[in-house]
Amino acid sequence: MSQTLKCISPIDGSVFAERETLSREDAFAAAERARAAQAAWAARPLQERIDLVMAGVAKVGEMNDEIVPELAHMMGRPVRFGGEFGGFNERASHMAEIAKEALADIEVGEDETFKRYIKRIPQGVVFVVAPWNYPYMTAINTVAPALIAGNTVVLKHATQTLLVGERMAEAFHAAGVPADVFQNVFLDHDTTSELIAAKAFDFVNFTGSVGGGQAMERAAAGTFTGVGTELGGKDPGYVMEDADIDAAVDTLIDGAMFNSGQCCCGIERIYVHESVYDAFLAKALEIVKGYKLGNPMDPETSIGPMANVRFAKEVREQIAEALQMGAVAQIETFAEDDGGAYLTPQILTNVTHDMRVMRDESFGPVVGIMKVSSDEEAIKLMNDSEFGLTASLWTSDVDRAQRIGDQIETGTVFMNRADYLDPGLCWTGCKNTGRGGGLSVIGYHNLTRPKSYHLKKVTG
Repeated sequence: MSQTLKCISPIDGSVFAERETLSREDAFAAAERARAAQAAWAARPLQERIDLVMAGVAKVGEMNDEIVPELAHMMGRPVRFGGEFGGFNERASHMAEIAKEALADIEVGEDETFKRYIKRIPQGVVFVVAPWNYPYMTAINTVAPALIAGNTVVLKHATQTLLVGERMAEAFHAAGVPADVFQNVFLDHDTTSELIAAKAFDFVNFTGSVGGGQAMERAAAGTFTGVGTELGGKDPGYVMEDADIDAAVDTLIDGAMFNSGQCCCGIERIYVHESVYDAFLAKALEIVKGYKLGNPMDPETSIGPMANVRFAKEVREQIAEALQMGAVAQIETFAEDDGGAYLTPQILTNVTHDMRVMRDESFGPVVGIMKVSSDEEAIKLMNDSEFGLTASLWTSDVDRAQRIGDQIETGTVFMNRADYLDPGLCWTGCKNTGRGGGLSVIGYHNLTRPKSYHLKKVTG
């Protein structure tokens, strides 16, 4: 029996879109169509697949004037920021550019007796479960390389961004990608688990909560289906005494507050050397006090509502608990804060790791700032987390950043930047952030399997 999925707009709490989930039978039929279409798709020349995927990407770009306000309605990002097409196109383009080399046979050796090599073979049917916070960019991370590598793709998007998968499927189909090669589906949790448990997919890529990732792994248990996950984060920034303070403040505070703090690799805690702490804090407060909280459809709005009232509730609870434990709220409540999805961006000082706001994922516009006296203290605090996605180091000394980076339990080390996904680097995490790797050459390795050839020649 189908269910109705409803996207509740954070702008005013109204139902912005709704769709019926597929029945169990229709869901399995969709997966079977994807499997039936895969061999013919993989048999197409690599350049043809690349061209079709990039044509689909371009079609998404042509929809941008409609997509930007649609995103504002669905998840609250202000229209002034123009959507996600820049990053969407950058990631797909990079994966297209490196595809020939990344998917090339690995030549092991050939002589008059043997020819040996390793091929990269498509996994088959790739299931992509994408999140709402950057719904286009997170989806294309896997959709583009999966299709280019010769897989068929079934995409399930978050209810909060219900229309994104439809947009992508429409664009790719208009560009010539066959309907069964790239499908957007609406599924309930039980049907999703049944499909995975029944080996309907050959690889599952999930971006979302730790609990969601655990559900994916439980569904796949015993099937030997590969599962790649990017889950929670609590990304730290560390500002050293030799840092460019203006640049550090601008980047780290933007990394903490942009998209209302709803970024996978957003900055959630900042450690500042005691010698520059006061200067850093003063500049940070000036920036945040200058934000305009409001309706994301207003071009003057610089910070919109959180995507859902329940997300804002969790952030408010973390802040309230921290204040009860001695933290200091540096930002007075904005007039536009309605106690619901519209939430005052907050900087907390006098925080400790006894507080949830410094341990649990907040995924909202709040950041705690702590004073430290040494690299050793900062490293210990940065590693005091169950998550490990990115860490941002601010210093003029590359060697120092590398030494510190080697000691941080994280997937990516940034120096003098933050909150950016470089498609040339593997996007990966450790600890409860999950396992696997997207983009880069390694992204292609995860979306294919190695197949070895050991060919003995017949000689006279």
